[in-house]
Parts: sequence; structure tokens; C-alpha cells
Amino acid sequence: MVKLGQNFLVDRNILDVIERLAALSPDDVVLEIGGGEGVLSERLAAHAAHVHVVELDRRLEPRLDAALAPFDNTTLHIADALEVDLAALDPSPTKIVANLPYSIGATVILRTIDELPAVTDWVVMVQREVGERLAASPGTPAYGAPSVLAQLACDVKVLRPISRTVFRPAPNVDSVLVGLTRHSAPVGDEVRKLVHDAFAHRRKTLPGSLALAPGAQRDVRELARRTLTEIGHPPDERAERLSPDEFRELAARL
Repeated sequence: MVKLGQNFLVDRNILDVIERLAALSPDDVVLEIGGGEGVLSERLAAHAAHVHVVELDRRLEPRLDAALAPFDNTTLHIADALEVDLAALDPSPTKIVANLPYSIGATVILRTIDELPAVTDWVVMVQREVGERLAASPGTPAYGAPSVLAQLACDVKVLRPISRTVFRPAPNVDSVLVGLTRHSAPVGDEVRKLVHDAFAHRRKTLPGSLALAPGAQRDVRELARRTLTEIGHPPDERAERLSPDEFRELAARL
């Protein structure tokens, strides 16, 4: 289990906090990624219409089966969360509540934002740096492509720090609970590519970074410089100075 980077949540008080923050209704369909030993899964199942539990480690299947046995509103998926066909989940999730595996936290959050448009809320445990990055403001060191892509679709907040002692085994990193609330539809491929290209070379200006992107159009540097001026920025602004909404506008103008 440890080989897979599993850190099991064992503290009842933190489970109570997650359950309260999730604010589940009888109509909610929950996706839990990283079911572990099922201690959170059974709490979710007691309050939701349906719970999809995704767990990679097949050795945990008997424990999860036992935890979920009293409930007829659960589906256990023994699979890699990065390979699950999210759009095929039936019923379709409306909330994500999970102690996410550290190695895939940001990737999973961004993927569910894009591929599960019916999801309105996330309450997820992630590594502290990941949570701070997702919630970072423009101009701060943690602000980057994940911040922009998450905030283009959601309000993102770090809800509270989490002690290492609530896990077994205790991890070597700090954790936080992060909450996301959707306010917009997922962004399109063009916006997503622009954001990634803009941050690909952080020591470069935004126009310079776009010009270095694979397949960049020949005049993208000058177009970007002119567009930055039009939206109120210096022509050689850096990507970290633009707000998420300004990235959306930049993509539309380019």
C-alpha cells in the first residue's frame, strides 16, 4: 500500500469536518477518488443518492467491499483515476469529495473540472503546495497554469490546514482541505493551450513564451504584445500578472 503512496485518513474529527463541508443532499451523486479503506466512503454513502468510489490498489478491494456492503447506492471502480472514463459514470457525479492521492491531486481536479460539467462542488484533501497553487492570486509565486485553469471555472479556497497526524502512515508533506465551487463551464481547448503555453517559460515574457510554443504562428509575439496593451498591460508583461478572466479575453482576441 505504501508503494502506491497511500496515506489513509484515520481521524474521526477530520472525517466529521469533511462530511460537514461536503454538505451532501439526498440528490447528490458523489465521486470519491482514492477510497482507501472506505472510512470516508461509508459516510458519503449514508447521505448521498449514489457514490462512485475509485481505488487503484486491488489489495484494498475486500476492505472497500466490506465498508460498502450495507449500502445499495455505491459503485466501486478498481481502476486508475487518470484512466477512468469519467463521462461514462452513471449516474453522473455532482460533487467530488475525496482524500486525493498526492501524486495526482492537481491533475484529477483539473480533469474533473473539464470532463464532469455537472459537478458543482469539490471538497478535497491535497498536498498543501497543490492547494495553495490552485487558489493562488495573480502576481504571487504560486500562481500558474493550474491556478488559472481552476479559477476560470471555479471559485477556489483553501478551507483549512490538516495535520500529518490524521493519516496512517503519516506523510512527509503537509496537507490542506480545498473547496471549489463551479461558476462557469469548462474552458475550451484554445484557452487551455494558451494558458499552458504562456506559463511554459516563466522567465520569459508572455509574448516570448507564446512565440516558443510548438507550432506557434509566426507573428504571435507581436499580436500578443499588441493585445496585452489593449487590455491594459505592458506589452512585455509576464503571464503571472494576468488574471484568469484576462487570459480568457486574451485567447478570444488572439
